[in-house]
Amino acid sequence: MFRHLLVPTDGSDLSDGTIRKAVNVARGDGARITFLHVRESLPMTSQVTFYSDTALFDPAIAQQFREAEGHYSQSLLDKARAIAEAEGVPCATLTSDNPQIYAAIIETAEQEGCDLIFMASHGRRGLAGLLLGSETQRVLTHANLPVLVYRKQDPPRGIA
Repeated sequence: MFRHLLVPTDGSDLSDGTIRKAVNVARGDGARITFLHVRESLPMTSQVTFYSDTALFDPAIAQQFREAEGHYSQSLLDKARAIAEAEGVPCATLTSDNPQIYAAIIETAEQEGCDLIFMASHGRRGLAGLLLGSETQRVLTHANLPVLVYRKQDPPRGIA
């Protein structure tokens, strides 16, 4: 059915579950996976503006943060690769630096020739969903290819 899945990961428990589900789908379809971690871009200048107040920012600190973030990204992607390889699913890993996470996900899917975006949703509703927004919702709204959303179901509540 699908030949190439894009699976974004943010390192959350839900994202880890999504990786495992995506690997199962890919194995069943004989598909390959591209795992993606998007890092929100940080300015690398000596000054950063916050609501029109300027604060000095040491570029060395920004560089240290970038390096730590790079190691974190690589560890996430290495973990995803190990899960896929253990199941015999061919995969690739990518990182992207973009202040708009949803845009990076869609652009990567298009550039890599993916035919499905397989991603997690935390399922926030109501005010939390409105205020926090949802990268998954943005991908669903803007993508021109199928998006499969994995959401872990909460355990049923008992009768009080």
